[in-house]
Amino acid sequence: VQLVESGGGLVQAGGSLRVSCAASGRISSIDAMGWYRQAPGKQRELVAVISSSRWPNYADSVKGRFTISRDNAKNTVYLQMNSLKPEDTAVYYCNARITYYSGSRRYENDYWGQGTQVTVSS
Repeated sequence: VQLVESGGGLVQAGGSLRVSCAASGRISSIDAMGWYRQAPGKQRELVAVISSSRWPNYADSVKGRFTISRDNAKNTVYLQMNSLKPEDTAVYYCNARITYYSGSRRYENDYWGQGTQVTVSS
């Protein structure tokens, strides 16, 4: 299983970016998918998570500015980021809880993408 992120970059404060994350490989189903971020010298923190039935939850710091969505047919999760602030600068990682079967045996694991840099200039 592999998660591949795309869409990061450099944007001015007040601007917008959309990052995407596509899962591929041996996948039977995907439960929650989410986005985390890690700024230099800080711990990784949850930004937003979306359930398999598309119920979203957001960190207070991004509510009203960020929107998480997913396309289950494409095994892809998106994060639309609007009204970006310099404090949003971080490496953004996607995460997915993925289930697959090997024979009759069920496996469920959390997978992470490689991260994509988002830089917001003031």
